[in-house]
Amino acid sequence: MKSFFLFLFEVVKITIITLAIILPVRYYLMQPFFVKGASMEPNFDDGQYLIIDELSYSWRTPMRGEVVVFKYPVDPSQYYIKRIIGLPGETIEVADGQIKIVNSEHPLGFILDESKYLPAAIATYGDAKQILDQNEYFVLGDNRSASYDSRRWGAVPLKNITGRAWLRAWPPQSATVFAAPEYSY
Repeated sequence: MKSFFLFLFEVVKITIITLAIILPVRYYLMQPFFVKGASMEPNFDDGQYLIIDELSYSWRTPMRGEVVVFKYPVDPSQYYIKRIIGLPGETIEVADGQIKIVNSEHPLGFILDESKYLPAAIATYGDAKQILDQNEYFVLGDNRSASYDSRRWGAVPLKNITGRAWLRAWPPQSATVFAAPEYSY
């Protein structure tokens, strides 16, 4: 009987230690996310399993080109995944299949070159103009013809951003660590 209680004590102790390690990591550092739908194709496919970095935005701001998971501004119970295109304080214009960004560094604006992550055949259709307030981001899905994004419902507040896509973990043959693309202006 004594050995049973020693065994039970060890199981409880291991369970408590495991939870003390796993729960803070899961709720404050990283969280899993399943991609649903086709709005991020060709870079993220339906059913892929991602690990979201929730920690890095506590000391830095999101960057253009990063793929983020956020609470949908119209219904915060839903989570979306999209790419950051516009940063706080910028004006974003979508017209003629292109994205023009006007900011303090480029008062006349520049056309965003997305060739590092989008095939040339993908154009950004629609007409939209959004002036972003401080702490607002303009996001688009990579599959521009099948994405419900900032062109339709507006900017995403920083407070809604959960984290950035850090690692594609499933399927194993597609495992990738992500970084923001570099743009030439």
